[in-house]
Amino acid sequence: MTTPASTSTTFRRRRGMTEEAANAAIDGACRRLRLPTIRGVVDEATAAAQKEQLSYQGFLAELLLAECDDRDRRSSVRRVKAAGFPRDKWLGDFDFDENPNINPATINTLATGDWVRKGQPLCLIGDSGTGKLISSSGSAPRPRRRGTESNTPSPRGL
Repeated sequence: MTTPASTSTTFRRRRGMTEEAANAAIDGACRRLRLPTIRGVVDEATAAAQKEQLSYQGFLAELLLAECDDRDRRSSVRRVKAAGFPRDKWLGDFDFDENPNINPATINTLATGDWVRKGQPLCLIGDSGTGKLISSSGSAPRPRRRGTESNTPSPRGL
């Protein structure tokens, strides 16, 4: 059984790498590891790290956090697309200047989702036929079929 090379051996082996070779290695590794955000921001992040005199750990943390944030954003976009909503709407795109009657603090409080965890109600306003009744009450009334009896009186029977 062979033992893997130690980390220090791996780093020593690549110590004499030129900047051009390092950039090519970063690009290739990011492709192989499927890290598109790091691949896209590494030059900008390197310049910022040098300017701000970040430690190696700080630089690595910034790159990894950028990748995580972008993955979360892409995941959210995929979930919204998979839900098949009739229109794409994002709170980040909301223009509070267009409607000064809407309080940004209220919208940001709703965006946290705490009201969902607490089981508080929410009244939704919008175009008809967009599922507001189902969303706000958790269930929609069943439509009655013609010719079937129901426990609920019809409007004509009232």
